[in-house]
Formats: sequence, structure tokens, C-alpha cells
Amino acid sequence: MRIGELATRTGVSVRSLRYYEEQGLLTSTRSPSGQRHFTDADVERVAFVQRLYAAGLSSRTITELLPCVDAPSEHNSEAAMERMEQERDRLTGHIAELVRTRDALDGLMATARAYQESLRSDASA
Repeated sequence: MRIGELATRTGVSVRSLRYYEEQGLLTSTRSPSGQRHFTDADVERVAFVQRLYAAGLSSRTITELLPCVDAPSEHNSEAAMERMEQERDRLTGHIAELVRTRDALDGLMATARAYQESLRSDASA
């Protein structure tokens, strides 16, 4: 199938599919005229890549995980699990930092509300 049909079947833009190919996440064969051709298996691969992106993974990290899919083995599976654990730890750290940032903002908002109340109290006195 050509890239437009793959885009239609997966709901992913042609531009994104080209990017996936550029990053080594997807491969195609080329016709003599240079058109990309994909297989039915690529529909599932694109869906898999989309799930990995939705999990917050970068294209570089996804590339590191693909050997588990392309050449299944105990070693590749263990390496993929370790890499996903690292990414989970990274995300957990980001979440903790966001919570601290939100809490700091909540503190500033509480101070601002108290100040607003004091202004209202002074104006009514």
C-alpha cells in the first residue's frame, strides 16, 4: 500500500509517517518511481508506535525498544523492560516536580487571596 492509504488506515498523517520512517521506526520499500510502499503489518506497527508515543516516549526511546518487537528474545525483552522502567522513573520525577510547582503556585495564590481580602477589609472600614 502507498503512504496515503497507510495514513488513512492508521489515522496518522502522511507527514508523521514520513517522520517515523526518517527516525527508523517504520520502513518501506520504494517503487522504481520512488514511491513508498508499505505492508499490512505496517498498520499494526504504526499503531504500536502511536501507543508508545502516547505513553510519553520519545522517538529515540522507541527506537531502543523496537528490537524487542523486531527480534524477540529474552535479552531484548529484558532490555526493553529496563528502558521502560527508566522512562517511568523519569516521568515520576517530572510528576513530582510538577506537583511541587503546583504547590508553590497554590501558596502564591493563597497569599494573593489574603492580600485581596485585606484590601477589601481596608476599603470597607
